Amino acid sequence: MQKRKLGNSDLEVSALGLGCMGMSSAYGPAADKTKMIALIRGAVERGITFFDTAEAYGPFANEELLGEALAPVRNQVVIATKFGFDFDPNTGARTGGLNSRPEHIKGVAEASLKRLKTDVIDLFYQHRVDPDVPIEDVAGAVKELIQEGKVTHFGLSEAAAKTIRRAHAVQPVTAVQSEYSLWTRDPEAEVLPTLEELGIGFVPFSPLGAGFLTGKINANTTFDSTDFRNISPRFTPEARKANQALVDLLNQVAARKGATPAQIALAWLLAQKPWIVPIPGTTKLNRLEENIGATKIELSPEDLREIKDAAANIQVQGARLPEAVLKLTGR
Repeated sequence: MQKRKLGNSDLEVSALGLGCMGMSSAYGPAADKTKMIALIRGAVERGITFFDTAEAYGPFANEELLGEALAPVRNQVVIATKFGFDFDPNTGARTGGLNSRPEHIKGVAEASLKRLKTDVIDLFYQHRVDPDVPIEDVAGAVKELIQEGKVTHFGLSEAAAKTIRRAHAVQPVTAVQSEYSLWTRDPEAEVLPTLEELGIGFVPFSPLGAGFLTGKINANTTFDSTDFRNISPRFTPEARKANQALVDLLNQVAARKGATPAQIALAWLLAQKPWIVPIPGTTKLNRLEENIGATKIELSPEDLREIKDAAANIQVQGARLPEAVLKLTGR
């Protein structure tokens, strides 16, 4: 497995990470814990060293899963987790909205350390920007955690360029995580140029378009009642039918490369910048191996030009998230 550094930091990780959210939430019922522990350890055996979680996934269950799965190999891996929401510490029920008050951040860090069975969080992201707390205060709180040795690196998720700059001035930001793929290219306008200028790494989540870019979903696909895609405007049957053009493009390139559309979608991301580390999620070993295969695919300048030109003529239908959720992003 190739390695990449997140920006100018000393944080080196596998070129692909593993997003673990879907093992515990968002895509239907939680997967079998024993099987997921085996999958996570299988990822380590195959060279994955970067694992992404959050207290919100479950809530709490995903951090506990990673803590158990990675305990035997803790010194070989990088664990990223997130703070920023209010949950009842006993039940996990959502008790409020966003909360990035410094004292709350420190409390979350202590709880996450216990669930992750570790004495340090390698990368601690603000999950969503809290408009009620100055980002300088957030960065200052994480800076104190770093000085105390409880956190090693600071990250932001779905933050706007101006917020990234303000945070970075207080405590250097190692990585920014946002949705980015061939069908969600918003970061290209302002965020990616800002990260390049400041020497910050970028971690695309949902790099396979919540599964759509794998080519395994069509207008007739049905989802579990608890799957978030049921309320995503981009996953209405009409939008899926219209967006099939993007999958057709990936299939066209994949056929020529002896690859799958998912592999081309990931290879395209890896080709954008050397400091980009996608974190596709899966609950299946064969999909994990398929995703890892993307690191061996080289897209030539001609391939990239073909994808760029063709994608420019495809109008993606539907917002990537429901309006209420979108309001929490890009602040």
